[in-house]
Amino acid sequence: MREERRKLSRHSDVAGAMDYMLKRWHAFAGFLDDGRICLSNNAAERALRGIALGRKAWLFAGSDRGGDRAAIMYSLIVTAKLNDVDPQAWLADILARIAEHPVQRLDELMPWNWRNPNSVHDAMAA
Repeated sequence: MREERRKLSRHSDVAGAMDYMLKRWHAFAGFLDDGRICLSNNAAERALRGIALGRKAWLFAGSDRGGDRAAIMYSLIVTAKLNDVDPQAWLADILARIAEHPVQRLDELMPWNWRNPNSVHDAMAA
């Protein structure tokens, strides 16, 4: 690619694309060393689709503070989904327990550590 790049004018659109790729070559080629790295960003785009679709509705959050709260809630819900946790069950459980839960152990309530107390599978695994 470097050899072909030298043959092009610096003003060429293709040269710009090649420069972009060459500057990021190490990150681009990472999938060669780690098979878990996806070659596309389709998963990230799917995760953001809900944000784009809800954008107009969020214009009416009531205030900047309401918009901040909506963003926090959305982050919590997406974090639960990314950890294969049912967001409704998780939020219902932690909101019911958080007032009495020791502040030093709040990490236990995070989606990646949470176990559904109503799930038969989780009860058997414990």
